[in-house]
Amino acid sequence: MKDRAKDWFEELRNRLVATIEQHDGSKFEKKHWKHSGRGGGMMSIMKGNIIEKGGVNISTVSGKFSEKMQQRIPGSKEDPRYWATGISVVLHPVNPNIPSMHFNTRYLVTQKNWFGGGMDITPCLEFEVEKKDFHKDLKSMCDRHDKSYYPQYKKWCDEYFYLKHRKEPRGIGGIFFDYLNNDNFENDFLFVREVGSFFHTYVDKIITLNKDKNWTNKDRELQLIKRGRYIEFNLLYDRGTKFGLETGGNTDAILMSLPPLAAWE
Repeated sequence: MKDRAKDWFEELRNRLVATIEQHDGSKFEKKHWKHSGRGGGMMSIMKGNIIEKGGVNISTVSGKFSEKMQQRIPGSKEDPRYWATGISVVLHPVNPNIPSMHFNTRYLVTQKNWFGGGMDITPCLEFEVEKKDFHKDLKSMCDRHDKSYYPQYKKWCDEYFYLKHRKEPRGIGGIFFDYLNNDNFENDFLFVREVGSFFHTYVDKIITLNKDKNWTNKDRELQLIKRGRYIEFNLLYDRGTKFGLETGGNTDAILMSLPPLAAWE
């Protein structure tokens, strides 16, 4: 099960990199890193023509949780050992008509095991038509597996990707899930693969749709302000950021989600 999850995340990484490179005309720069415990990962960072900054990172690591983390992570209270593999993607486009996009999925093993992940979209300009299409397609994908997934995971996403100090959502939402284990690895793994394939298709579609649209200096100002909100969330609330830093992950890989430029009003 570990090998199959790891292999899928690597395959999805290769698909995403190939699609984005084809659109952009630039190449991702790859950098391998080693974990403080065992294992490591590979960062793939692009600063290109369509993607101002993008990262497609994979990792497979193991080690022992600190006593503090043992109390928070299921299956760790009696045994601090863990194993985790996953993929994390953040794309910040040049053109303000293309939203920033975030996606990750992971498989974590302690004395218990489960999948987690999700995706959310952060536009800076009017995006109502695309928002409806995005959620309609996302619901259809989720419904093929379990009718309860979309309303449950959408609500979780809306509540999670919310800037409490500003009383505003980060973007237009998506889905967010964790601790997915229905005692049927094949079904859970199929859902996780379809979540990844959905995101891959969406990236291709939304870049194709918007990459040639015109934009103004005002649009750029709005984009940079929205990126400031993105930074605030990732540094204040993001669980993945905290998990990576607390378990000795690669700092550059963990913070690759931060945009190259941002602004505040």
